[in-house]
Amino acid sequence: MMEALQYFAIAWTDPKLLLLVAAGTMSGIYVGAIPGLSVTMAVSILISFTFSWDVNEALCLMVGIYMGGVYGGSRTAILLNIPGAPSAIATALDGYPLALKGEAGQAIGLSTTMSAIGGFLGILVLAVAAPVVSEFALTFQPRDYMLLAILGILLVGSLSGESLAKGVWAGAFGMLIGTVGLDPLTAEERFTFGVTELWNGISFIAVMIGLFGVSEALVQLHHIGKEAVKQKVGKIAPSWAMIRKYLPLSLQTSGIGVIIGALPGTGGDIAALLAYDHAKRVTRDPEVPFGEGAKEGLVAPETANNAAVGGAFIPMLTLGIPGDAVTAIIIGALYIHGLNPGPMLMIDRPHMFWFMVGNLMLANILMLVFGLTGIKVFTKIVECPRAILIPLILLLSVVGAYAVNNAITDVYWMLGFGLLGYFMKTYGYQVGPVILGVILARLIDENWRRAIISEGESLSAFFVNMVSSPLSLVLLAVVLLILVNQSPLWPVIRRRVLGGETT
Repeated sequence: MMEALQYFAIAWTDPKLLLLVAAGTMSGIYVGAIPGLSVTMAVSILISFTFSWDVNEALCLMVGIYMGGVYGGSRTAILLNIPGAPSAIATALDGYPLALKGEAGQAIGLSTTMSAIGGFLGILVLAVAAPVVSEFALTFQPRDYMLLAILGILLVGSLSGESLAKGVWAGAFGMLIGTVGLDPLTAEERFTFGVTELWNGISFIAVMIGLFGVSEALVQLHHIGKEAVKQKVGKIAPSWAMIRKYLPLSLQTSGIGVIIGALPGTGGDIAALLAYDHAKRVTRDPEVPFGEGAKEGLVAPETANNAAVGGAFIPMLTLGIPGDAVTAIIIGALYIHGLNPGPMLMIDRPHMFWFMVGNLMLANILMLVFGLTGIKVFTKIVECPRAILIPLILLLSVVGAYAVNNAITDVYWMLGFGLLGYFMKTYGYQVGPVILGVILARLIDENWRRAIISEGESLSAFFVNMVSSPLSLVLLAVVLLILVNQSPLWPVIRRRVLGGETT
């Protein structure tokens, strides 16, 4: 135990390693806050700079950027309604309305604190129960990933406002956009209409920035003469009473984040959306409705996406299987430095496990410190006159869309989806379900194909194995229950069959 603590505290006691974690965390916060500059991109670039470094130094910098970047996406989501990362899409739903009410400082303070709590709980699970959670994650078959993604699509009921039909339409449209390009298994063209530029599909980052950023700038043109809302930034850090109030919800959504983060190929974006839906279902009497500045809608996704960081490290360190794109890159960095992630790493070099846990914990603490500083300066962005703010949003949007692939085509897509988002908002359609459909379309598509192939391309065998697997059966039951619950016939069923009261 003493040896584990010794390796845990290496980065805490070595000034050089401490500085690298701090630099990585601060850089990650600002990389995550800029739309289009993803954490995955930053960590992948770091590999070429750090391959000649000592492995401890390289890992300290990468872990810091990862932890800071996951949190950083919430800042522009709250201030400008432009999620810096897909995991901050759900944060924007209630964070931006809070900024419009003059509570941007309090919203950022609450999201920072809850992100730190979620990160701490995720790391705690990594340290205590890594082998158990890894074994559970390995039980997921392709059909289970498909059901999980379908479950995510059904969250349009939580993101679609008052009209479920509009939300379903938007989610289905997003899935259509997500399937544009070459078929992932057969390489056949789908919805490309002979245009070679569409072979690689449409960048979901361009879609996200257009639907959120450009559309918001166009909407703000209607209010260009209105005076900007003054932000209340007197007290930024949430009180202990507020933390205690939302702690039960943060514990629940942190559990969701750890489990989803430990599933290869999922990540913080799905965890945040599932957590947001969970908060909407379990919160009885929010101070304001969800989507209008409910603090529960801010707490849930922020705790979940940071808890997913610890979850993503669980299969990486114990099995050598990446939990998301960033841990896949870190696995590559470990190989470059002569290490073999997986069970043998835990046996041959167990100190690396505790070194990584210590780095994550240190980065999480530094994220809280850096996250609560400079908020007053950040909130001045919202107080800018709209004549300045709108060009700023458009500039960030263009830079973010271009930076993904260095392609002007993505900028055109962004502008096109910005116009689409403007008209969707004008006619009462939510843009969140479109992004959700784009992100999850490929996950559903690929795992449906894998599931069918693994069952010998037999639909009957597919369904028999689904109902015979306890995990698949539970996921299928949850999907069916959500469908029934969101059906317009549900109040009638409750009244006549179950004897419940309609709501």
